[in-house]
Amino acid sequence: MPVISQNPILTIEDAEQIKIALPDRIDWENFYTSGKRNPPFLTDMPDENLAAYFEQGRLNPGNAVDLGCGNGRNAVYLAKRGCRVDAIDLSTSAIGKGCSLAKQAEVDVNFIVGSIFDVLLGEGYYDFAYDSGLLHHLQPHRRPYYLDLVRKALKPNGVFGMTCFDTSAGVPKEDWEIYEEGGMPSGIGYSGDRLRRILQHFFEIVEFRSMKVQSEDSGLFGMDGLWAILMRPLHS
Repeated sequence: MPVISQNPILTIEDAEQIKIALPDRIDWENFYTSGKRNPPFLTDMPDENLAAYFEQGRLNPGNAVDLGCGNGRNAVYLAKRGCRVDAIDLSTSAIGKGCSLAKQAEVDVNFIVGSIFDVLLGEGYYDFAYDSGLLHHLQPHRRPYYLDLVRKALKPNGVFGMTCFDTSAGVPKEDWEIYEEGGMPSGIGYSGDRLRRILQHFFEIVEFRSMKVQSEDSGLFGMDGLWAILMRPLHS
């Protein structure tokens, strides 16, 4: 096995040094079709932080993209708020659930089956991009490419929102540990400092907080173990 640097992977230049392919831990198609698990995020309610961004006037209707949209709950919420929404996910079953949710809500969402790395996103097209739990499932060497992709897809004054596992919900392994062990955890848990170091190469952080736990009757999704981050793209 090649020697793995213990330096964190922060930039595309760092990522280019990694020549190891890791098997994916989760089969997302099976995840959405097997019915063996019922994690709390499989709900029809939008993330509490996403709703807060609109209520606080930080977001307005515009072109939006939901990256790794799952069952489409946040994409549907964005459409309800007047956004034109593209929603992307690897799983055909997840997209099917999203289409049903959008039909039930009587809103239009452009659902796309595919990898975020393969779908052509218009450069400088989106006012808002959202990631509800995608980053913590990415292999470390793919993170910089992903963040660069999102940054380029946003308008200069665009906004990027994200939720991501903290160290209590995800597995807090360093990048080099993952490659030495030869496999991805079910989700990487990031400390606040580590996640800030990763994001600050591509984005200006506007707000960084823990997701707020929500009651069952709130109409919003919120649980312990997740960071909620709002950012603006850095442009050279």
